[in-house]
Amino acid sequence: MDKYGNNTYYLQRQALFCAISFGVLFFSSSFPYKFLRPLAYIIFLACLGLLIAVLVPSINIEAGGARRWISLGSITFQPAEFAKLALIIFLSYSLSKKQDMITKYSIGFLPHLFIMGLLAALIIIQPDFGSIIILGLITWGMMFIAGVPVLHLLSPVPFLIPILYFAVYKVSYRMDRIFAFLNPWADPYNTGYQITHSLKAFGSGGIIGKGLGHSIAKLHYLPEPHTDFIFSIIGEELGLIGVLSVFALYSIILIRGAKIARTSNNTFGSMVAAGITISLGLQVIINTGVALGTLPTKGLTLPFLSYGGTSLLINMAAMGILINIGASKNNG
Repeated sequence: MDKYGNNTYYLQRQALFCAISFGVLFFSSSFPYKFLRPLAYIIFLACLGLLIAVLVPSINIEAGGARRWISLGSITFQPAEFAKLALIIFLSYSLSKKQDMITKYSIGFLPHLFIMGLLAALIIIQPDFGSIIILGLITWGMMFIAGVPVLHLLSPVPFLIPILYFAVYKVSYRMDRIFAFLNPWADPYNTGYQITHSLKAFGSGGIIGKGLGHSIAKLHYLPEPHTDFIFSIIGEELGLIGVLSVFALYSIILIRGAKIARTSNNTFGSMVAAGITISLGLQVIINTGVALGTLPTKGLTLPFLSYGGTSLLINMAAMGILINIGASKNNG
């Protein structure tokens, strides 16, 4: 009501996104995933183009000091969300093609590190440190599954330490988040504000919750209750039962995704399924971990539940691809 004069504004827009996303799900589940393999370079180049477009002042949207969205009239799009899926498809293509030489450092590791680094270089300008972490973990996870030696995967660690030092210790607001994570109650009205109010929301929900729509925390107490901290509102309104139900539903998707990746007889399909499952799992762990105070605060949506059209459309497209791989005749 404060922003738009309409108390169902987010509901109406998300309902529209949801309707469109089911169309995307149907299309991607019907589209043979094998055709994504020859399209890997096109998809990746399109991703680079969108990440570059974010830097153009005339079409980007700045919020909270970050430029992460492209605006085309009434449509906004966050390229970093698309980057996750584009990276998964491209790495799956490259890793499956190089299986015979995957243990060679210059073939199995370096090229894929470069690809991830290229995306990270464009995203850090926005800046979006959380997406870079997700992309890095996806890349390392997929390389590990593909058979890249562990020593190769660990080789960048000495170089990453100083990078993380300057990216976190030398940036005041990130250090504040670390201190708030360690002891949020030391400064509950400033750096620890988000975490303390998130924990209060879970605590007030109890076992069965206050009831759907009866949250108090979302009424100007907890920031971003419809996106980053929607899990806290679920805990307040639906209680422990609702929280465990959400975890159970995510677990079903992740277990099925892992099974599809494991049983696929096609290396490319197996890698795509593994990448999608890793990406979804990481987003769930990080978002819920932040809301529960077990991870430092980082703005990241909760798949399928947080408000946001880009996130919902990309995740539904990924689920469609996963469904198509699972339904393929090449699977057992």
